[in-house]
Amino acid sequence: SHGGMGEVWRAEHRLLARTSAIKLILADGGSVSSRQTLLRFEREARATASLRSPHTIQVYDYGVTDDGRFYYVMELLDGFGMDDLVRRFGPLPEERVVHLLSQACHSLEEAHRAGLVHRDVKPGNVFVCRYGLDVDFVKVLDFGLVKPAVADDRPDLTEDGLVQGTPSYMAPEVVLGRHVDGRADLYGLGCVGYYLLTGEPPFPEHGRKPLEVMFDHAYRAPLRPSERIGTPVHPGLEQLLMSCLEKDPEDRPGSALELDTKLASLRLEGRWSGERARTWWERLDSSH
Repeated sequence: SHGGMGEVWRAEHRLLARTSAIKLILADGGSVSSRQTLLRFEREARATASLRSPHTIQVYDYGVTDDGRFYYVMELLDGFGMDDLVRRFGPLPEERVVHLLSQACHSLEEAHRAGLVHRDVKPGNVFVCRYGLDVDFVKVLDFGLVKPAVADDRPDLTEDGLVQGTPSYMAPEVVLGRHVDGRADLYGLGCVGYYLLTGEPPFPEHGRKPLEVMFDHAYRAPLRPSERIGTPVHPGLEQLLMSCLEKDPEDRPGSALELDTKLASLRLEGRWSGERARTWWERLDSSH
């Protein structure tokens, strides 16, 4: 597959019975200098490889090719990014949303305890997959903007002055160039939950300029999910997502662990059991 910064290839290990994905960075003198690009992706590989949560993508190796391109080797996942999942199958039931968000919290909590902030939590960076005998197993990937959570007020800018991140899922403090810590990732995860429930991010682009969407994240209150879709949403889940979307990080859950605990305490009418998950994936197989 192709992305803005490179390509991802499927690969086979010559000795081990292991299929992998290789991310190859095409540092070609675009808007980011090749030196800066290589340093960024070395940081991504080192940071991701240091994490041990089963819900964080596993990195096997990384290095530089003979022609100076950076690469890293990671596990190949069998499933969908959450953006693809919703595009193909529509918004998800509340109990499945809770099940998936809880697993993402496990990945982020470990990263935050290690002093790392992902900074680009969005549906495309949260994968839902088959993993061994498990299904509906979440993997957080592309820690490409991860940085140590240091106490400074410098905007998170590239050399050419662009804010790093994805406009539709960008926390207000990132937009405004303020201090960023793990609660920015909780804002992103709140946006992801909103998207899973409604099929739209809190501030849809719909042809609008990225700066307009970023302004909304910084200053406008989003519609509640129930208002967006015109049908009731479990009030506890809705309030929890809206708390993640607070402009002031102090008003959000204090940690990914706290968010996970609150998700677990919700009393939803339905339950996303292992049996329901297996049935969903079996139907997917039978439709091909």
